[in-house]
Amino acid sequence: MNSARNSKLYAHGASLALIAIIVLGISQEMWLAPLRPGGSWLVLKIIPLLFAVRGVLRQDNYTLQWSSMLILLYFTEGIVRATSDTLALSAHLGWLQVVLCCSFFYCALGYLRPIKKAAKLAAKLAQDASAAK
Repeated sequence: MNSARNSKLYAHGASLALIAIIVLGISQEMWLAPLRPGGSWLVLKIIPLLFAVRGVLRQDNYTLQWSSMLILLYFTEGIVRATSDTLALSAHLGWLQVVLCCSFFYCALGYLRPIKKAAKLAAKLAQDASAAK
């Protein structure tokens, strides 16, 4: 029972973090700290994350797997902005993006870990059963 509860918490955490990253990306590029005054076309960087929203909300294993790799691009962008932007607000938003990306990654892996563990155990049992024949 505790494992199922933890799994739900991880899934909800991943969903919240993903939505927060999308909201942050849009607001950062349009209003808070755009590259050019009045907004930037860089807001389109959010589009790949939009493809992941439905699957993450539905707790789809495959979507959580590929989105956990995709999020590393946004982590990298956050690190670059946090350490190289001259505007204090942009640097702070970069660090916030890094924290949200780490949260998503941790929650996605926390959700997927028991599933992967069970799949490995089932594969090992199947291999042992076929070797015993």
